[in-house]
Amino acid sequence: MASVSMKAAVTKSILTPSITLRGHRGGIPSISYFPDGQRMISGSYDETARQWDLKAGKEIEEARGDCEGWVFAVAVSRDGRWVVTGGGKNVDLKACEVETRIVKTFGDRSNLVYYIDISADNTLVAVGGERTRIWNLDTGKLVAGPFGDDESVGAVRFSTDSKKLAVKSHSGKRLEVWDIKSQKLDARVGEDGKPLSTFSPVFWTNNDKTIIAAFSFTKDDPIKTIYEFDASTLETVGTPFEGHTKLVTGLTLSFDGALLASASNDDTIKLWALESRPLLASFTAQNLLRLTFSPNSRQLAYTVNTEGDHKICICDTPLDILAKTIAHKKSTLNHLLHVRISFFSLHNSPITIISV
Repeated sequence: MASVSMKAAVTKSILTPSITLRGHRGGIPSISYFPDGQRMISGSYDETARQWDLKAGKEIEEARGDCEGWVFAVAVSRDGRWVVTGGGKNVDLKACEVETRIVKTFGDRSNLVYYIDISADNTLVAVGGERTRIWNLDTGKLVAGPFGDDESVGAVRFSTDSKKLAVKSHSGKRLEVWDIKSQKLDARVGEDGKPLSTFSPVFWTNNDKTIIAAFSFTKDDPIKTIYEFDASTLETVGTPFEGHTKLVTGLTLSFDGALLASASNDDTIKLWALESRPLLASFTAQNLLRLTFSPNSRQLAYTVNTEGDHKICICDTPLDILAKTIAHKKSTLNHLLHVRISFFSLHNSPITIISV
């Protein structure tokens, strides 16, 4: 059976935003879509968390959250019920129920929060910063943590079954997996290195069997390469994603797990096919910080931070890139079907296959 080749020439171009959101007066280190894909929340060094109407292309001003310090992290639950924000030492970790606008405050202001993740079942929130802890969104009670030692944490991520927590250090040179119930360390790779203030996310993939992260095994080198790790051992698997020449500042995975996008200080955004690994496209975009796919993967949003112009750019994911990933997924499915049919043909009575 013929397979679909993914070895296409890499596109080099400039992404043209279809929507540009302006209003923040400082850098924008965190953005998150609502599950309907029509709204977005952003956190900024201008001490605000803002919500945006993407259809209108403007801020929902009545939903703005004014804080007493930098807002490093924002997150929206998968059911759209909760918005969680956190940041500097004078910023409360808050969960706002979207419909009722009821606000809950967790912990104290002494803990810097660099990253927030909400579990797939919308019940737990994990925060990474000076300490890593997990809270129950409904009760407001501490569930687990702190995890590990005093090393600052730059990214956390629940496994899809909410049983494990992946934790990447602030320096980006150490990755850990913790069992949430026992609060015991399952695996660790790397050592603390020179702090580079990297907050690129980590992602569980392949039904929680693997983890994707931008990582460096050398203490003093910038994090330019993206690796896939076996979640049980944290040994690398497969070919790494290579191509960036400077620090990777942002990483995002499409909701169907097909597309990986990365942003770097080398002024490029790169798109990769997660499963088959090829670099599909490389786009020029300067002063990048964070990026994220929309829930349907048809848009790619990223933040640009230049003096006097802090903005969120939203671009359409190139149709040829979407087509390539869809074609590859169909090819993989057809291959698995062929293998399965061949297996049953060998071990059972002859069967007739009718092509429609």
